[in-house]
Amino acid sequence: MTIFETLDFLGQSSKTLALSFLNALLFREYAFFGQKALISNAQFPKTMKKILTIALILFSTSAFAQIKVNHIAVHVSDLKKSMDFYQNVLALQEIEEPFKDGLHAWYDIGGGSALHLIEGKDVPSEKSKVNHLCFSIPDMQTFVDNMKSRNYPFESWAGVSGEITNRVDGVKQIYIRDPDGYWLEINDDF
Repeated sequence: MTIFETLDFLGQSSKTLALSFLNALLFREYAFFGQKALISNAQFPKTMKKILTIALILFSTSAFAQIKVNHIAVHVSDLKKSMDFYQNVLALQEIEEPFKDGLHAWYDIGGGSALHLIEGKDVPSEKSKVNHLCFSIPDMQTFVDNMKSRNYPFESWAGVSGEITNRVDGVKQIYIRDPDGYWLEINDDF
């Protein structure tokens, strides 16, 4: 694993800390609240000890998490149609799947988690909006513009077509259905 792959694997705060450590180690320079400072030879061991202590705390707390989401599996009736939706409408990145049987497709959904589409018969016919997958995006307007350009229907939580819900916490959200009628929430709590 390269240093860039390792940093990509880490969370954002851990990435920042790891880059600070490398910068201090290689260039004897660090940044604190946007202020850069050189580390003198006398300060170097003490500064490195502080950075390593913080790094150990961050890595140990994330290493001992009790549970994490590995994947979400969705039962679909037409894999190709669903793949088109998740790749082209939601712009998810397809990842390697081990089965190679034409009945599975896997997508990266961030944070080390995946969405597994599994084609099969007898897809449930009744689907409630309360049971939904939620994806967060950085820009709601761009996403809504994409939906409109594709003439893809979306609605608010209350079911008003073409309307965006503004939650009490300021998050904007819309609801769409995938090709099998499953509800998806799209929000900007990115």
